[in-house]
Amino acid sequence: MKSVNGVESVDVSLSKGLATVTLKPGNTVRTKQLLDAISKNGFTTKQSKLEISGVFVSDAAGVRLKVAGTDESFAVTGDAAFIERARSMVGKPVVVNGVIPEVPKGKLPETIRLTTIEPAKG
Repeated sequence: MKSVNGVESVDVSLSKGLATVTLKPGNTVRTKQLLDAISKNGFTTKQSKLEISGVFVSDAAGVRLKVAGTDESFAVTGDAAFIERARSMVGKPVVVNGVIPEVPKGKLPETIRLTTIEPAKG
């Protein structure tokens, strides 16, 4: 994982089946790069908790989180209050915490279930 440009640190607990990956500020790492690195090392991903900087955008399908520094975006899911808050913050820089679901090997996650939303600082 440290070979992925933008990864600051990796902490692995085999007993817990958990890896914590910290990315450098301003990184442009894409989800596919991380999933490929995990697979290359013989592991599979499960549900993942993330903190993402980005901006909410809205289209006919609903609200999406566009990840800062990349062209990636995730459809936003969560309870109605989170969806409404995301709608109210369309176009504004945010930092969100959320969960992406486990996906089949070779697939990329398409959604993020929001757990927190904060305006980006600075």
